Amino acid sequence: MAFYSPLPMTMTRSDASISLAARLQAVGRGDRAALAEVYNSTSPKLMGVCLRILGERSEAEDVLQETYVTVWRRAGTFDPAKASAITWLVAVARNKALDRIRSGKVRRASTPLEDAGEIVDPARSALDEVEGADDRRALIGCLEELDDDQKWSIRTAFFDGVTYEELAARRGVPLGTMKSWVRRGLMKLRGCLEQ
Repeated sequence: MAFYSPLPMTMTRSDASISLAARLQAVGRGDRAALAEVYNSTSPKLMGVCLRILGERSEAEDVLQETYVTVWRRAGTFDPAKASAITWLVAVARNKALDRIRSGKVRRASTPLEDAGEIVDPARSALDEVEGADDRRALIGCLEELDDDQKWSIRTAFFDGVTYEELAARRGVPLGTMKSWVRRGLMKLRGCLEQ
């Protein structure tokens, strides 16, 4: 079985994104080696997402395993024209973690978003491996270009694991408005990052 090795220093963000997307599409065709590569290159980041939402390492590990089972089964639905591979994978992990909370099997983590940086995953993050410091700066810069409602909604939804319903209640806006803020914000982010 082939395993992921760090990307060459000459590989750009778009090269890394294309490579991950290609591996994810290979998973959709039943390529087990590609699944191992996707797992090795993204599991630290997805573990961080699960851990921030669930707050318990054992629960996060269980949800991470469920995430990759879902990736194996549903990778054929991944469409690189709609989202980047890492965005699709994070969405799968986030949804699995939220499903675990909704099932009542675990209580929601009480750690506020501001403290999420304090939760340490000993493995080097996939973001560091795949995208590097320039990409983080690009994402931060693109987030800053969003209006305040979109920026808050996206950060809270994706980094704190808050559902659309909870976001709408916190801001006191209709659910449709909240979904529109997030959707438009994500479209602007994608356009900005593709420049």
